[in-house]
Amino acid sequence: MALVCAPLVVTTVEEMERDMAKAKSLGADLVEIRLDFLHHFQPDIDLPRLISNRPLPVLVTFRPNWEGGQYQGDDSTRFSALRSAIELGAEYVDIELKVAEKFISTISEERPDNFKLIVSSHNYESTPSCEELSELVARIQAVGADIVKIATTAVDICDAARMIQVMVHCHAPMIGLVMSERGLMSRILSPKFGGYLTFGKLDAEKESAPGQPTITELLDIYNIRQIRADTKVLGLVAKPVKQSKSPILHNKCFKAVGFNGVYLPLLADDLAKFLDTYLSPDFTGFSCSLPHKVIAVGCCDEVDPIARSIGAVNTLIRRPADGKLVGYNTDYVGAISAIEDGIKGSSAKGDVVSPLAGRLIVVVGAGGAGKAVAYGAKEKGARVVVANRTYERAVSLANSVGGQALRLAELATFHPEEGMILANATSLGMYPNVDGTPIPKEALRFYNLVFDAVYAPKVTRLLREAQECGVTIVSGVEMFVRQAMGQFEHFTGMNAPESLMREIAMKYT
Repeated sequence: MALVCAPLVVTTVEEMERDMAKAKSLGADLVEIRLDFLHHFQPDIDLPRLISNRPLPVLVTFRPNWEGGQYQGDDSTRFSALRSAIELGAEYVDIELKVAEKFISTISEERPDNFKLIVSSHNYESTPSCEELSELVARIQAVGADIVKIATTAVDICDAARMIQVMVHCHAPMIGLVMSERGLMSRILSPKFGGYLTFGKLDAEKESAPGQPTITELLDIYNIRQIRADTKVLGLVAKPVKQSKSPILHNKCFKAVGFNGVYLPLLADDLAKFLDTYLSPDFTGFSCSLPHKVIAVGCCDEVDPIARSIGAVNTLIRRPADGKLVGYNTDYVGAISAIEDGIKGSSAKGDVVSPLAGRLIVVVGAGGAGKAVAYGAKEKGARVVVANRTYERAVSLANSVGGQALRLAELATFHPEEGMILANATSLGMYPNVDGTPIPKEALRFYNLVFDAVYAPKVTRLLREAQECGVTIVSGVEMFVRQAMGQFEHFTGMNAPESLMREIAMKYT
């Protein structure tokens, strides 16, 4: 089990003492005292105070600016402080590989029984090859490290795979982390692949390196204490991905039903490259979102007939029997059932085959979500109009469902009949660009119902303006929950806990 370490990156001893107590209350295993962040640091006074009063084991670091830290002085002052930390009983001290040999020569060969020396190397530009990382591990071990620490930077999410591979084969205790949002999986999966510890910041503002999750996220969302070597890895492959609530939803549901899996946000630039890199049976399934849903069809070994008809995949499953990647689409059921229930709720009509039958639905967007909504609406007997910024893509999708194509700008005056339905299947209005909307407010009066696939924020500008015009609205939260239920069942082989999913979605969206 990897330890969870909270870096303390405040500027006064008093703040560090408060943050140590906070780290303990949040569930951290140890704290990293970053001496280089302290203003007016007085080693003879501050170190005894911090170490003697520690509520948790401490890792003491005094990082110089040439290795990404704040300290700008000479090594002799730094070395003296780190030696004092060892003498005062610090459980760990971190020293940079570049000066490790020099530092080690100044400390006693007889180290305290409870003390471990971490020798570290940081690369803030890239992640080297597996061969170079392995050579770096050997160099760190050779200078006398008790624990190897290597932190690199992910330019692409596939960079994390190299760190994982080296960590798995390292015979010494190792901290292997890949910085930036694209390297997040290396931090969360540390216990799965044999990492000694991972860092979790106290809150959003207090990170010591790019891409650190919070302690609360590690413990309460990713359930890092339950991650083992046999834990299945799943996740949302998207760009952007930070705004998604899928990791919260799936991880809380996995924990509730006792499923041994962890669901990650996976910021991928190239879906095919990502899937070619993470071929291991450990990676058992993925959700697929913008901008990868259409490309995903061609990345699968097999595609469910409905997903192939739609031309978009939002769920990828690695079949255990043969390792083949199978693509499904749960978006269309999620969106269409939400729209149908919205129509039923706003109408006094009795049950019919589908309340969409014979209705005119305007689908905004011709990407993966737009394809799913258009396909589902056609299957339910609706007449489909597709509006898209790129008109040629609107024409292509409209032709595939026997519908009509519009340019996005034409929505302002499109009003062939009363009682139309509008479905936004673009990212317009999604956090952080919450002022976006696909259609002028004045044109919303032409519609009886407006559906928005965007669920972050829960009430988008489009929905707010539709509501102000007296139009029935259906939030993207409905589609989010319903498509997630289908994915959960593909991921786990269990029935989705619908009531729990709704509760989580309402709380976090």
